[in-house]
Amino acid sequence: MITIRSLDARLVRVPLTRPWAADVTSVGVIATHVVRSDGAEGWGFSWTPQIGAEAVLALLQHDIPRFAVGGPGEPGEGWLPAWRHLHEAGGGGLTTIALAGLDLALWDAACRSDGSSLTGFLRAPRTRARAYGSGVNLHYSADELVAQTQRWVDAGFDAVKVKVGKPDVAEDLDRLRAVREVLGPDRALMIDANQRWELDRATASLEVLAEVSPAWIEEPLRADDLYGHTELARRLTSSSGIPIALGENLHTVYRFDEFLRAGAVQIVQPNVVRVGGITPFLGIAAIAAEYGAALHPHLLPELSGQLALSLRPVPGVAEPMVEDVEDAGFGALGALADPSPVSISDGALTEVPHVGLGIRFS
Repeated sequence: MITIRSLDARLVRVPLTRPWAADVTSVGVIATHVVRSDGAEGWGFSWTPQIGAEAVLALLQHDIPRFAVGGPGEPGEGWLPAWRHLHEAGGGGLTTIALAGLDLALWDAACRSDGSSLTGFLRAPRTRARAYGSGVNLHYSADELVAQTQRWVDAGFDAVKVKVGKPDVAEDLDRLRAVREVLGPDRALMIDANQRWELDRATASLEVLAEVSPAWIEEPLRADDLYGHTELARRLTSSSGIPIALGENLHTVYRFDEFLRAGAVQIVQPNVVRVGGITPFLGIAAIAAEYGAALHPHLLPELSGQLALSLRPVPGVAEPMVEDVEDAGFGALGALADPSPVSISDGALTEVPHVGLGIRFS
């Protein structure tokens, strides 16, 4: 049996070209390196934009290697026992974010040992994935937001996502009208409230914002509010029909299943790091397919893009889209030791030849 011989981790701070807020000028990456008993090596990472990087690093330097070293070295085999071992520290959040560092490195090692990329290893059914322009832009002025939208249009995107949640919904509407004018009627416009509303305010706001025909409303309520999202979905079904998207702040397969089973969400957006890596991400994708829900991975296009290429088509369900936050990709930020494993051009993501995940940090 192939086992884990060693696991190492280090913290890398990656400065952002465009700060996401006054106190978010960099993101924390915990770069991981695993060596298997057969000599194969793999590189992975964990990630957190603002809070908890040092805590994740501590888990990857102490609790996780103490449990995992000597255990299964094939991807997926040891994930559930490791999650159960860490559960005392929380079923999701820091524990699953840290587990991603091990899981991604093991997938990388397996692909490298096979001499293939992740998409080759998973026998990806597509070579291109639709991408959409995204940004952390609620703090932008209206002119800055319009200029950003124009950059997305000029770059060939046929779908974009804009933040909402101003104190007065009339200001949100004015900003979205300006964005829609740049986009025209045929490009998709998604909106993201980042958990800023409560149920009645979300209901009232979406009645107003329906004017610009949003393709979805993302995180309208507190992310773990199952009842609230279920009730909001019921209300929207009988009014604007705007689909609810969420998932970047759900951390386990079980939570995704609960939200889908309750009809609280129509579009899921798992973040491959926050859910614990590729192993649980694929489990979430299988559950979403059972419910007929679209899946669009959250952030991290260098890895999310490879997963989007690899997911099986589901009849009647939209194919996965990749989120491209302006000037925030690891490649664009100069954080990678090798060329980026993906390329985004004319609104589509394609793969650049590489082995493994193709993501090692400089």
